[in-house]
Amino acid sequence: MDLPGHGGAWVLLAPEGFRIPGGAAPLDGAFGRGGVALAGDVVLRPYRRGGLLRRVNSRLYASPRRFEKELRIHRALWEAGFPTVEPLGCAWRRRPAGYEGIYLSRFVPGRPWPGAWAEEGGTLPALAQALQSLARWGLRAPDLNATNVHLGADGQLRCLDWDRAAFVAPSGALVELYLRRMEASLRRLGAPATILPALARALTLPGG
Repeated sequence: MDLPGHGGAWVLLAPEGFRIPGGAAPLDGAFGRGGVALAGDVVLRPYRRGGLLRRVNSRLYASPRRFEKELRIHRALWEAGFPTVEPLGCAWRRRPAGYEGIYLSRFVPGRPWPGAWAEEGGTLPALAQALQSLARWGLRAPDLNATNVHLGADGQLRCLDWDRAAFVAPSGALVELYLRRMEASLRRLGAPATILPALARALTLPGG
């Protein structure tokens, strides 16, 4: 099928009858490695490699398994009632040297947490509760950082982007992992110095 803004020859994995509205435009305020677009109420996020590898291969993967895995994990979180956006599907197409992929999710009006730092209200308690839930379930999401925290216009906090996530043995170490990831991104983004200690206090750390 065709994907708005990305041409044709895509294989779509999505519920039967799902359709993507025609026409796509860049999604304002989106973080990531570029290319995130909005078609109607569908967000299209191309898979992009990070690190040094992106200089020689920015978007090709050996198989579609990585895209399918993110969709399975995201759907499990959504069905369990975890605060995230609705997963809609993923798509891929064959290229001479591999596969490129696009992830599809439901658009929710709001704004990314960075630049809208808020310690008052329920932001930090809601984020702490979400991270604790992931640790209890044994979900290791190495890409979860401050740029993947979304503050909805409906007042709800949602966590985004489950690429490379995997279920492992539940442990308190996962809480520490998430706190370290948040610390690194908060420092890089210039967040107020008071946010990280407040988040750490809201989390239930081992021995705390």
